[in-house]
Amino acid sequence: MTHRVLVVDDDHTVSDVVCRYLEHAGYQVEHVGDGAAALTAVARQAPHLVVLDLMLPTLNGLQVCRELRTRPDSLPIIILTALGDEADRILGLQLGADDYLTKPFSPRELVLRVQSVLRRAGGEPTAGRPQVLTDDGLVVLTGPRTAHLHNTELTLTLREFDLLVHFLRHPSQAFTRAELLERVWGWNFGDQSTVTVHVRRLREKIEVDSAAPRRIATVWGVGYRYDPAHA
Repeated sequence: MTHRVLVVDDDHTVSDVVCRYLEHAGYQVEHVGDGAAALTAVARQAPHLVVLDLMLPTLNGLQVCRELRTRPDSLPIIILTALGDEADRILGLQLGADDYLTKPFSPRELVLRVQSVLRRAGGEPTAGRPQVLTDDGLVVLTGPRTAHLHNTELTLTLREFDLLVHFLRHPSQAFTRAELLERVWGWNFGDQSTVTVHVRRLREKIEVDSAAPRRIATVWGVGYRYDPAHA
């Protein structure tokens, strides 16, 4: 199957290079130059992944990301940000983006990021025999990639689901942010604040009180640990 990638960027020089590299890697690529056109393109035929610049006319990338996250699916999103826009990058992750790259970036690295996200969206973390992972009303099915809490389905992004599966598969084990970045994101380098933001979002969805989490504990000086109810 040929994956469809939507590239949303109003800089024609950047978008031409990105599209050319993605097409060379075997992807079917569509390009639009503003946020409103991006939402129209997704509504017309949802791609398998969106590469989304944050600085856009009509609707900016954060608005587009927020709108896409109201959809029932978990469409993977990679955001592109300027090097100094740390606040926007963090906000993009909080809104549910799965990964990011800062400009200027290597087109080859973008292709690798796209490949990594799509592999995981296709079930790489749950390869092999499907599992049913449970803990105190939380039920995760790795085959269909669904999660329910007390019989209510959770809306999780790609990375949030993978992070939850990793925690459930390794209960009571502490992981550093670097270890989580490598095991869940598949990268042995990068900004570890990505992990922090995703843990925060996951807590908001599975904890009774995300300010006083019971399931995902912070291990000071180390990272995070999942504490099962009946450990």
